[in-house]
Amino acid sequence: MKYKLLSIFTLFLPFLTFAQDKGLDEKVNDAFMPVAVWWEGFILTSIPIAGYNMPIVLLLLIFGATFFTIYFKFPNITQFGLAINTVRGKYDELDHHSVEKAELNIVDGDLVDTIGDESKDGEVSHFQALATAVSGTVGLGNIAGVAVAIALGGPGATFWMIVCGLIGMSTKFVECTLGVKYRDVGADGTVYGGPMYYLSRGLKEKGFTGLGKGLGVAFAILCVGASFGGGNAFQSNQAAVQLSTMLNLQGGATGVIIGIILAFLVGIVIIGGIKKIASVTEKIVPFMAGVYVLASLVIIFANIEYIGAAFAMIFNGAFTPMAGLGGIVGVIIVGFQRAAFSNEAGAGSAAIAHSAVKTKYPASEGVVALMEPFIDTVVICTMTALVIIFFNMDAGAFEYGNAVNSTVLITETGNYVGGVDLTSMAYDSVIPGFRYILTVAIILFAFSTMISWSYYGLQSWKFLFGRGRYADVVYKILFLLFVIIGAGATLDAVIKFSDAMILALVFPNMIGLLFLFPKVKEELNKYVTDIKSIKK
Repeated sequence: MKYKLLSIFTLFLPFLTFAQDKGLDEKVNDAFMPVAVWWEGFILTSIPIAGYNMPIVLLLLIFGATFFTIYFKFPNITQFGLAINTVRGKYDELDHHSVEKAELNIVDGDLVDTIGDESKDGEVSHFQALATAVSGTVGLGNIAGVAVAIALGGPGATFWMIVCGLIGMSTKFVECTLGVKYRDVGADGTVYGGPMYYLSRGLKEKGFTGLGKGLGVAFAILCVGASFGGGNAFQSNQAAVQLSTMLNLQGGATGVIIGIILAFLVGIVIIGGIKKIASVTEKIVPFMAGVYVLASLVIIFANIEYIGAAFAMIFNGAFTPMAGLGGIVGVIIVGFQRAAFSNEAGAGSAAIAHSAVKTKYPASEGVVALMEPFIDTVVICTMTALVIIFFNMDAGAFEYGNAVNSTVLITETGNYVGGVDLTSMAYDSVIPGFRYILTVAIILFAFSTMISWSYYGLQSWKFLFGRGRYADVVYKILFLLFVIIGAGATLDAVIKFSDAMILALVFPNMIGLLFLFPKVKEELNKYVTDIKSIKK
């Protein structure tokens, strides 16, 4: 491994001069910005609704999530207990023994004596798969994105973020069940899964071979691009900025040095594959989420007398927006768009991690996956929102509606600060010095997001270019290179481009889900029926 890392970082050295040349970086931004703006505008193409421009991709997310919620009889509520029991291993005995039930064999078209034990396939446990997927969604969107959403859309945006998270649970359930059902297992036991597989294989079953192959390839290309940008360069950039600010580091090479360190640490993990990634994320994610949630609870209880007023602002603002913030549709757009960026329900990325689980029941991982948007959006995003609302009630630090892009106007100073800075100010006002802990949390969030997205991108890369060792090494070198470039440069245009690319995943993925959802119903019935049989 040492020789591999040495070879990789030897290749990075020529790029260090590039990363330090801010003039060249600005030229890259100027040249690429028109492309990035066009791409973002194309992906966020809107249609007018009630005087507001509603992005089509957002309508697709809302329609799909609402439909799945109703069709599966509110699985976000009815299957939540089953999800908790599954992830804590209550049904592992059922999930990990050979199949003997005639009902299941008949459905699958196999004889009792010939069906295999599908639970032998898979590389990680239910909890590890959940931790890996959560680490890819819980991150800067929960810290910076929520702050910007509230500053832009007012407290009412929080309500619609919660709604998006709740119905997004149903979408995650559908896509992750399909991810396990249509996964491919290599001769060495390595699992390959995700939307590119259920799009190509699932639609082929329905007689749409060409459409399935085209959507699978489109998803894979977009996912590779998203892994280099939004899932990597943006994360390393924000981690480097926060670390530099906390340590008061200056100089053109600071970002590059931080990037090299991050790339080294990420490289150690991703060279080990999904098992190594899972073993790291199952430790990092609960720890960093626990620290963040604990701090949030401390602040919420410190302001417990204002909790009623805060929720009143959230509810009232959702239906009667404050003056200057626009109408209700505008607040809905802000809430849903920020929640969609945060939990990625409908993008299909999490299905790649969940496909690697050890199980013979696809629906068992589907119900586990529905916990993701709940953890990410309903719990963590709501806590962040409450802390910021309390802070503004007390300090009057900013006026709702005065956010511009990713910055917020602080009335006391007249300066615009980033969403991360606003969240840091809110937490620091009650827990002095928490900004340092928050910086560590941001770095851990960024690190875990990068290693999870490296797996998403690699799976898509292999779908496009094959599963050989050469393809594997090339992708990992490129991924680690973008860690350094992201940390050492601004590249605003690339970040804008890659964020739009993540949302672009919704188009091929959601089309496939709307074709294949009946298969999910079959798998859920199998799992629930067999659970009932062991309870008798």
